[in-house]
Amino acid sequence: MADVMAESETDVAVIGGGPAGLHAALVLARGGLSVVLLDESDTLGGQYYKRRAEQLAAAFGDFRPRGTELIRQVRAAGVVCRTGTLVWGAEDAGRTLFTSDVHTGALGRLNTRATLAATGAYERSLPFPGWTLPGVVTPGFALHLATMDRVPVGSRVVLAGTGPFLLPVACALLEVGARIEALIELNHPYRPRASVIGGALRQPARLAEAARYLLTLARHGVRVEQGSRVLAAYGDTQVTAVDIGHEDGSVRRLETDALCVGFGFRPSTELPRLLGCRTEPDPTGTEQLPVVDADGATSVDGLYVAGDCAGIAGVHAAGVRGQLAAHAILRRLAPGRAPVRVAGLRRRARALDRFAALADRLYPMPATADIPDATQVCRCEGVSAGEIRQAAATGWNDLHGTKAATRAGMGPCQGRECGHIVAALAGRGEAECFAARMPIRPLPMAATVEGQDVR
Repeated sequence: MADVMAESETDVAVIGGGPAGLHAALVLARGGLSVVLLDESDTLGGQYYKRRAEQLAAAFGDFRPRGTELIRQVRAAGVVCRTGTLVWGAEDAGRTLFTSDVHTGALGRLNTRATLAATGAYERSLPFPGWTLPGVVTPGFALHLATMDRVPVGSRVVLAGTGPFLLPVACALLEVGARIEALIELNHPYRPRASVIGGALRQPARLAEAARYLLTLARHGVRVEQGSRVLAAYGDTQVTAVDIGHEDGSVRRLETDALCVGFGFRPSTELPRLLGCRTEPDPTGTEQLPVVDADGATSVDGLYVAGDCAGIAGVHAAGVRGQLAAHAILRRLAPGRAPVRVAGLRRRARALDRFAALADRLYPMPATADIPDATQVCRCEGVSAGEIRQAAATGWNDLHGTKAATRAGMGPCQGRECGHIVAALAGRGEAECFAARMPIRPLPMAATVEGQDVR
């Protein structure tokens, strides 16, 4: 049973313990401010600086030593790190945060002078026939098993979708003994057009990284099949085969025991939207992003956004964005301790933003209009694409009306997984999203017992 809501206060609350949140917390603490870092996971690091279990770390070494050192520095600087803590609501422009212990349900209220949302991103999935079969997973899940647990997601793996993330996932799977039956890339990023060659050459570090991955794949006889996509997966209690469609209209079937499909990432923007931040569609027209200035300040006074929450740009950009936001908060709360110049950070941020824009051009998202009617879109509530189209055709063309009519987006994920697809099928465009409401994450049952103030 949860305890009575405990109240505490700090100068700055940083929500999210990934690269952006860690870099920001370190700058803030070294600037003399009291900082509380909140993360839903039991360990800091986010998805990039994950930590192996103690036995695996002893056997295989630290996964990313730079992350371990960064976390050590954050703790040594005096940051109060509250892991296993869910931020499920906020009010007063983010100066009051409502929290819950993910294990006990104990509720808390944190009062703060400024808040930095570094809440990261989700993997983007697109439904297709058979995508709910056991053995069909996201690339991120397969990477987690391979790097953290040293376990392949399957012995024969098909990896598909679009985005540069597919390359390190494939290499990690090969390292733990999986066989890559096919690596299916929807677009043609590795046959670059003249319009993007100049931009690519201005990113030598990223080019070198991609080249290393591609050479590793070549040594294992894995070829990236560009211009192809997964059409359907088959199986009973487990995926056993997958149909691959090619640009010439041909289809081939592959036997497999694991299918990893992903289309990049989607920013986690619920908290900024809950607090009323001004938003606008990103350049691709597929996401609704908080409008921020060069330092991550939003339209809500005292609320900042950094990392992939502000737009997908990768781990290096996340760290720089976190530092820029932290410096802006220092100038606001402790001007005498803020650094005089951040021009170098801003130049680097602009360069990394150019790389993100290049990636958007190389890996555009596919259209969602061709999802078959029978395909389940909302897994939580079991709602098909046809049911959503029918609701829109009979007058529920408002996104929230479609949600009410079909229950799509009413499950535990609250539309985080399916909301962009529901919006597209309802004719609203992928950038539209369900309104953010408290609680923005499901609360443990222990937090909802009689007598608890959960607003």
